[in-house]
Amino acid sequence: MKALLLVDIQNDFCPGGALEVKEGDQVVPIANQLMEHFDLVVATKDWHPANHGSFAANHLWRYPGQTIELDGLEQILWPIHCVQDSFGALLVKTLNTEKIEKIFQKGTDPNIDSYSGFFDNAHRKATGLGNFLKDKGVEEIYVMGLAQDYCVKYTILDALELGFKTYLIADGTRAVNLNPEDGDNAIKEMKAKGAIVINSNSLTK
Repeated sequence: MKALLLVDIQNDFCPGGALEVKEGDQVVPIANQLMEHFDLVVATKDWHPANHGSFAANHLWRYPGQTIELDGLEQILWPIHCVQDSFGALLVKTLNTEKIEKIFQKGTDPNIDSYSGFFDNAHRKATGLGNFLKDKGVEEIYVMGLAQDYCVKYTILDALELGFKTYLIADGTRAVNLNPEDGDNAIKEMKAKGAIVINSNSLTK
């Protein structure tokens, strides 16, 4: 069985959001189109408490883009984003949520960030996504969403580690690009680890 995994298609990652990903909203129509071609669709959401340690505003004299140590891990500091129950944390309104069977929240622990939809960044806790997919008999995962160089990348790397045949839908994702080459480097890393890179049109023919 194959599943479509939509990563963090939330208001704060789209144009006008607190952590805007350039052209982030352009993945929405691709997601809506692809959902019709999958029996199982799941999604993830960043779901941070307001006191999350990855927010630059929660550290005196720090600003987004700086790096600190947070609970033993190197942590990039971000603008406040996807705070629980805020507008920014909602899935984008134009995303068709009727086909989404389950949404997995991540980043709920204020002491550790969670880029991957499967685990926190230290792999201390699982979100339940991996067991859910395996219980459903899923063997192949098709991943798209935001952002290519962070949450999409780490979700794909974990999916591969868990033994899923994993596809990146390249035109269905966009990168933050703190550095101009981050998105391209993320694709190279995912491919090197075994991800198969495709475009959405190969699924809709």
